[in-house]
Amino acid sequence: ASRSLEFAPKFAADGAVVVDNSSAWRMDPEVPLVVPEVNPHAVADFKKKGIIANPNCSTIQMVVALKPLYDYSRIKRVVVSTYQAVSGAGQKAIQELMEQTQAWCRGETLPEPKVFPHQIAFNCLPHIDVFLENGYTKEEMKMVNETKKIMEDEAIGVTATTVRVPVFYGHAEAVNIETEEKITAEKARELLAAFPGVVVIDDPAEKKYPLQIEIAGKDEVFVGRIREDESIPNGLNLWVVADNLRKGAATNAVQIAEILAEKYL
Repeated sequence: ASRSLEFAPKFAADGAVVVDNSSAWRMDPEVPLVVPEVNPHAVADFKKKGIIANPNCSTIQMVVALKPLYDYSRIKRVVVSTYQAVSGAGQKAIQELMEQTQAWCRGETLPEPKVFPHQIAFNCLPHIDVFLENGYTKEEMKMVNETKKIMEDEAIGVTATTVRVPVFYGHAEAVNIETEEKITAEKARELLAAFPGVVVIDDPAEKKYPLQIEIAGKDEVFVGRIREDESIPNGLNLWVVADNLRKGAATNAVQIAEILAEKYL
């Protein structure tokens, strides 16, 4: 992010349009934060600073799933718990999981963690990025703040718990939403299946639902386990899975660039 803060304005001053994958510019009010399936019109605001921000990986996949439901009935509140792959922490994190797993399989003492604060192999860590004064992690607050900006609704209540899991690629999210008007599970499946960039895999009788191991390398957002929340009148539960390196980063950035090229450059 520090590199982006230093160099992005220089590139923009020379006439380039910067599509930035870091967190540096996401909450800048003069920089659009774009998920093409959700707010493609926001790309036009690149003219203010010459920079477009790519959102956090976990935010991107969630808002793609939220958008068709929000357009049918405004979403009042979102409660999300994530199950995020180690690749979100970089190549060294992938290596750390691999080495710990190999050591366990050989019956050896696991190497001390260097990337993560604790052993990641065969473990789940409710700790992504640094802890803040409010008790949330920075990753969790990214999801809160970015969702409101992308959805263009500061009144949405969003609360998040982000967890690192021993998976190499693909983030999964358990998402609970409360809407102003009731959306049945059947209607939610219909809305999601018709939405660009979403693939619905939801057949519990056949044990079919999105799996991280199966969506790795794919560009879409996959949604399953669609069911009504029986604890409130207008609630839904979703299981949302996407490749964090593709739709969560590179694919989304390319889609932004395509909109730029087609409409604004």
